[in-house]
Amino acid sequence: MRIVPSRCIIMGNFTKQLMYGFAALLLLAAAWSLISGSLEEEKEVSLSELIAQINEGTVSKITVSGDNVSVELKDGTKEKAMKEAGTGFSETLANYAVSQERLKEVNLTIAEPSGFVFWLGAVLPFLAPMLLIGFFIWWTARQVQRGSMQAFTFGQSRARLVDPENEKGKITFKDVAGAKEAKEELKEIVDFLSNPKKFIDIGARIPRGVLLMGAPGTGKTLLAKAVAGEAGVPFFQISGSEFVEMFVGVGASRVRDLFKVAKKAGPAIVFIDEIDAVGRHRGAGVGGGNDEREQTLNQILVEMDGFETDTAVIVMAATNRPDVLDPALLRPGRFDRRVILDLPDINDRLDILKVHAKNKPLDKDIEFRLVAERTPGFSGADLANLINEAAILAARHNRKSVAQMDLIQSIEKVMLGPERKSHILSPKEKEISAYHEAGHALVAASLPNCDPVHKVSIIARGRAAGYTLKLPSEDRHLLSRSYFYDEIAVALGGYAAEKLIFNDLTTGPHSDLEKATDLARDLVTRYGMSDKLGPIVFGDRQEMIFLGKEIATEKNYSEETAQSIDSEITAIIQAAHKKAREIITTRRKKLDEIAARLIEKETIEKDAFAALMATA
Repeated sequence: MRIVPSRCIIMGNFTKQLMYGFAALLLLAAAWSLISGSLEEEKEVSLSELIAQINEGTVSKITVSGDNVSVELKDGTKEKAMKEAGTGFSETLANYAVSQERLKEVNLTIAEPSGFVFWLGAVLPFLAPMLLIGFFIWWTARQVQRGSMQAFTFGQSRARLVDPENEKGKITFKDVAGAKEAKEELKEIVDFLSNPKKFIDIGARIPRGVLLMGAPGTGKTLLAKAVAGEAGVPFFQISGSEFVEMFVGVGASRVRDLFKVAKKAGPAIVFIDEIDAVGRHRGAGVGGGNDEREQTLNQILVEMDGFETDTAVIVMAATNRPDVLDPALLRPGRFDRRVILDLPDINDRLDILKVHAKNKPLDKDIEFRLVAERTPGFSGADLANLINEAAILAARHNRKSVAQMDLIQSIEKVMLGPERKSHILSPKEKEISAYHEAGHALVAASLPNCDPVHKVSIIARGRAAGYTLKLPSEDRHLLSRSYFYDEIAVALGGYAAEKLIFNDLTTGPHSDLEKATDLARDLVTRYGMSDKLGPIVFGDRQEMIFLGKEIATEKNYSEETAQSIDSEITAIIQAAHKKAREIITTRRKKLDEIAARLIEKETIEKDAFAALMATA
């Protein structure tokens, strides 16, 4: 099963190289024909014709080289002739009774050919084709040998090594802003890699693995590189997907080779990014125990459990899906440490912004605190993208430094997408969009548990025709039921406004309805916030994976309970809609003011909106 694909690879490479060689020969032949065709051809004349031309006085120069005679006429024409073999050219001219007076007018030169040129002229026509064919055979054989060697090295590790001696690319904890608790946890790993003897002497068991868990973009890979940089040890980096190939056994072979190389380089760090690509729960997919991914996972488990106590190699892995990992990976003795990286809070966001803006020219009035306040829920990668987008925006306007407005505009671009200025609404659509967003903003400003409104706009961004930007005044870690109920009412504010003002509905609120319905369902089935159904979680959220996709979830409740869940969700949605409709009806004048301002200005910022709401 392994030999046949390798032979196919070799034969495929041989056929490919044969075609390349044939094409090269064709190109050489075409080039030679062009060159030879472009050379000036010399007319060959007989000796009698040459003597006649000399007697007529039309010959300017004669060059004799061996038996070859080159002739140049006075009009510039070049000819060639052959003299008698074994006879001198002067004797030949005397035999043909050439006119001596005319001969004196001719510049006669005798050139003796060198031995090298003679032999080269004699041998090259025969040797050149043989050399060309020999070179083609050697080149083809070399390519085939390289293909066969690649087949034999297919099972070697593809890990990339970060050399600790490379100071230019070295990353330390100073380069990682935020994640204070995670860095404190990992300093112990650095201490072990730097001085393992003190741990071994006291009988402490060496930690086998460290699992970094967190949302995408929270800095898991960067933190792993920082550990290697602090400890000054080799860092072997590989993605989980690089182990698995279409050939059976390749993944397990690469795992063995990776750990073999790491042990020789120890103390070292082996970092497996996105380990859930190979570390998913066994038995959940197709193929059973013969599945290539599961064979690779089995080899990782064996290698991690087979470390000697004095082997200074630590396996670090990163994932944003710890819930799908196999329990054998998470048991003590394999991944002993689990480090959780949360989304940064406001102070961490402030530090991250400063780190990414370090090498960029900034205006003196930049306030990163304001940017940090407006970016709750942003990861480190989002903040890095924000700074980069601000620099691009400044360069687009031919400015030499990044301004505060560039950062503010980049927040909306990262969150919602770029402005679609070509998306021009008709006057009627613009009015509907204005009242829709005014409904969201008015309900949000009227309810006590909602986040403050920072911006209302009817300028299309991304897939949204308009948006109402609400941002919390402080970071939240716990959300209450009253907050969720008010958020559902805000989501339905645009729907209620359209129905009240125009006595009709459009497709605009479809995403708001999806958000409200999903949130109401989570309140009932996940958070236990329904008074009617009580503190119960409905539905088993364990996944069934088929080729990487979720195709089923277990329904662990009866049909009667399903009807109760549906009726409770409907009741929550109807109550929120009633609340939004009451606010819009009682404050209709304020709704008209907000909509009129949006139609005129298209955008209302935070301070202008607060002033508008403060008026009677």
